[in-house]
Amino acid sequence: MIGITFALPSESSDVVRQLRALERHDNLLSGKIDNRDVTILHTGVGAKNCNERLEVLLHKTRPRLVISSGFAGAVSEELGVGDLVLARNFSDPGLLANAERILRDREPRVVKLFTSTSIIDSVAERNEIARTADAAAVDMETGAIVAVCNAHGVPLLSLRAISDTARQSFPMPPSVLFDIESQRTSLGRLVAYLFRHPTSIWRLLGFTRQIAHARASLTDAIIALVREL
Repeated sequence: MIGITFALPSESSDVVRQLRALERHDNLLSGKIDNRDVTILHTGVGAKNCNERLEVLLHKTRPRLVISSGFAGAVSEELGVGDLVLARNFSDPGLLANAERILRDREPRVVKLFTSTSIIDSVAERNEIARTADAAAVDMETGAIVAVCNAHGVPLLSLRAISDTARQSFPMPPSVLFDIESQRTSLGRLVAYLFRHPTSIWRLLGFTRQIAHARASLTDAIIALVREL
């Protein structure tokens, strides 16, 4: 069985639609892709809930490997929306080599991934991460996920799709887009912001299209990996 983690259902929705014999239990979604058993776990955004939720996945399903998946922000100008990145600093070397082979036609980048404790928005913050961490992309969960997997001796592959670029800030403040504490977007806060800044609607629509493109790229890669790993 292969375990696959995502922060949110907005990242996993296309993969979930591919599952046959779907079952839901203990915050887990289990099913089959072709003849391969997979279980999907939503960790939430950030490391706060990762440990406890990942322990459930590891104890309940005993996966032979885990794919830590989802979106990442670029801090390298060489990465564009929809590009696939494999994190060399978090991935099991054997799984990484196999993933490079399986995905070679999709041209994934093997890079250093930085796990942040907060949502990174400004170009200045991204430049600082690129300079100090020598990273190409940033997420908020993989560092915590790999620590738990290592403690249990479960090999991990880190795969991400770029959802926003190094020179592109979010269409509105991160606290409006997503509240880390409540793990959701506040509709009231979003509507209030758009009322005060109506031109942000067009930026939000553009960002929504980027997310869809990143999700499609990620889903295609995950299906290929599940079939061959």
